[in-house]
Amino acid sequence: MTLLTLGALRFLHDRGARPDTLARVVVAQREWAARNPRALRRDPITVDDVLDAPVVAYPFTRPMCCVSTDAGGAVVVTSIERARDLPRPPVALLGTGEATGAAMTSQMPDLTSSSAFRNAGAAAFASAGIAPGDIDHAMLYDATAHLPLLALEDLGFVPRGESPAFVAEGHTSIGGSLPVNTTGGGLNYTHSGMYGMYALLESVRQLRGEAAAQVDGVRVSLTHAIGGMFQAAATAILTNDLG
Repeated sequence: MTLLTLGALRFLHDRGARPDTLARVVVAQREWAARNPRALRRDPITVDDVLDAPVVAYPFTRPMCCVSTDAGGAVVVTSIERARDLPRPPVALLGTGEATGAAMTSQMPDLTSSSAFRNAGAAAFASAGIAPGDIDHAMLYDATAHLPLLALEDLGFVPRGESPAFVAEGHTSIGGSLPVNTTGGGLNYTHSGMYGMYALLESVRQLRGEAAAQVDGVRVSLTHAIGGMFQAAATAILTNDLG
């Protein structure tokens, strides 16, 4: 946890934010989790509840850290032509990107921004031929509460320094301009390791109109996850518009 806590503290200091910034990430995602009957943490929670919870490693309190669960998932990949004949609504992979960064978190030149995040996201948008403004829904890796804030900035959804306000203003919440982690995320729903699978499954469900906390009008969804301690990242952009 040491490097995660240092990264979170550095992020808060650099952005001129306080721990309640992290608490607002938890509250926003708990609202989504309340609509997901399979989420482990579903009870309503406030910013004060999050801040008053037991400290795991400052500045993280227990709700700011992901749950620990058993879980599993799988996806079936085939051609669009074959998928059209299947009984479930097909979802197409529009673009992908993968990248590696520093070999160790301690070697990152900036603990508040990940080159792996930035490069994987840029590659995915380039291969999809779209921009962050075209995304209707996003699933962002969230082992701790500050990681979605980094991803929002590194993937280009908001400029550097603006993710705390973006979340505080409700843009990632129910009814917001960019619904994020609509299962409740790793903070509330499930996290067995290899969390990217569960994020990918939710993107597919949202695009099929089958999600527990369904968002209206989702046509393009982004899934972003990391490997190791920031060493690697992968971004996938999916759509239900098969052209």
